[in-house]
Amino acid sequence: QLQACGGGSVQTGGSLNLSCAISGRPSSNYAVAWFRQAPGKDREFVSAASRTAHLKYYTDSVKGRFTMFRDNSENTVYLRINSLKPEDTAVYYCAATSRTLWSGSGYNSAGVWHYWGQGTLVTVSS
Repeated sequence: QLQACGGGSVQTGGSLNLSCAISGRPSSNYAVAWFRQAPGKDREFVSAASRTAHLKYYTDSVKGRFTMFRDNSENTVYLRINSLKPEDTAVYYCAATSRTLWSGSGYNSAGVWHYWGQGTLVTVSS
């Protein structure tokens, strides 16, 4: 089970820390990703990290602003979001898979990820 939280309303340029708590099995069993879905748009990939976070991937629009990290001792994955823009407004979802994450694993496709949290809303005002 995944539980995401940390969303909120911020102004352009602000920061947020999203977290995703993983329960049921140790988080080290899973690669984890963040996706987001803006109103009226499809769900899109944001970032992913392998089980030990030695591999991380980000979509181009968030590189340099978003940082994903994980604490397997706490079974929690985090997404640090800096320099927020209005176009970052979306519901952010964490997702997990027991499959191995690598560059050719199709990690940016929602269908690869088997487990999903309920989402947390991020609203950025200009």
